[in-house]
Amino acid sequence: MDVVIGIDTGTTSTKGIAAGPDGEIRALTSVHYPLSVPGPGRAELDGRALADAARQALTEVAAACRERGDRVIAIGLSSFLHALVPMNADGSPRGPVVTWADNRAAGQCERIVADGHARELQARTGTPVHPMSPLTKLAWWADEDSGLLRDTPRWGGVKELVVAALTGGPFLVDLSVASGTGLYDIHSRQWDQDALSIAAVRPEQLAEVVPTTHPLTLDRSVAVAAGLPPETPLIIGAADGPLANLGVGAVSRGVGAVSLGTSGALRTVVDAPTSDQDGRLFCYALTEDRWVIGGAVNNAGSVVRWAGEALLPSADDDEDGRDAQLLDEAARIVAGSEGLLCLPYLLGERAPWWRPGMRGAYLGLRREHGRPHLVRAAVEGVCQQLALVRDSFDAEGAPLTEIRATGGAAASRLWIDVLAAALDLPVAVADVPEGTALGACLLARHSLGELPDLDRAATLVPTGDVTRPDPADAALYRRLRPLVEKSALAVLDVVSELDRIAPEPLPGTEKAVRS
Repeated sequence: MDVVIGIDTGTTSTKGIAAGPDGEIRALTSVHYPLSVPGPGRAELDGRALADAARQALTEVAAACRERGDRVIAIGLSSFLHALVPMNADGSPRGPVVTWADNRAAGQCERIVADGHARELQARTGTPVHPMSPLTKLAWWADEDSGLLRDTPRWGGVKELVVAALTGGPFLVDLSVASGTGLYDIHSRQWDQDALSIAAVRPEQLAEVVPTTHPLTLDRSVAVAAGLPPETPLIIGAADGPLANLGVGAVSRGVGAVSLGTSGALRTVVDAPTSDQDGRLFCYALTEDRWVIGGAVNNAGSVVRWAGEALLPSADDDEDGRDAQLLDEAARIVAGSEGLLCLPYLLGERAPWWRPGMRGAYLGLRREHGRPHLVRAAVEGVCQQLALVRDSFDAEGAPLTEIRATGGAAASRLWIDVLAAALDLPVAVADVPEGTALGACLLARHSLGELPDLDRAATLVPTGDVTRPDPADAALYRRLRPLVEKSALAVLDVVSELDRIAPEPLPGTEKAVRS
């Protein structure tokens, strides 16, 4: 069978798959690496580990294809957004990869907002002004070490790093990743001069932007190691969020894709780049005529994992079993958690407000509330956050009619029931083990002319039974949602003051708890 390999570089692992013409997965591998948190607000990766992982994933999947007798006709790439890495002229990293989760640029973000530039920048670049974005990360670097910023030959992200590792060649980035930097004007299709001025970076330090269907050539040594013909086309691909929509078949108008992993996101596809009036939605490219609008939330499955660690310590470290027990308990509690509201911002929050410094809270806590209430309220809080993003779609004339969900948390009945009610939409779980990597495969086939109509992706991705919203639960969540926004913004000043009084401790400096 003729197959396409998809390589998806994520925050904690690189996934590799091989997919056939109808989207069936023929081979799969995963290469893991640690996320380093060396200090408050920092979240970094080893750039060399990312490069090695991409080569290893390609080699392992290609070997599995040979064993099956399949022929690799192309390779497609996916990478996570909002990373920043200083690079040498040959494309090798000269420092750690600063990931989307790094929050050191909060001060620079606040300054841009205070100067009145944030809304205009987001309208032009499609990327909210937030500590996650390379724009604010570079502004932080300009303040901390302007000489290093000036003298570094290349500034790029994960895609530029992986392209260099696999091709050994040109300094390129795809339109999709560029549209998530906060530095690129998605309307005029060029690096934004005002953004570059704020970031104190020169255009020649940034990669050339090419379409997401742009073909590249494998470095000969990489091709030999993988056992592939050197002429095998490598398609530069897109960012993970837009490719996740493609990989679950959510590419037609009115169809939304929800990712429920450690973090979460809600996205839908539109025909042209756009910016919402309230600055609540991002806009990133899938192709030159398909764009994805939406919002990412920092917390999803992570809140249940936290609840397990805090409320149900497991002696045998069976975290998955513990999470399942907590969700089973929470499912017995009625919608609304008997008056308990959770702001689930354990890792801060992004959409729809893009305000750094947000923290979690429980409101309405009473003696009658127990562990199941706390867990259910946390699940409801995440789904309400996604519903706030959906409300922004309605305001922009892009209403949704159905949802395709994916991710580890999507396997939970409670998560899907609450999600359907909070969004007040039917939800089907996409039956794909690696939707983002599959999206990279489908985009590569599109670039080869084998999948001319991307809408056909919806027919290639199987889904389970559709969960329809409970009308009473949907009505309750609709009444509660304004309280979520009101309380989240009301406590922001309080948690900011708490941060000043009791700052986050350095790793390893927490006081020991007496038994």
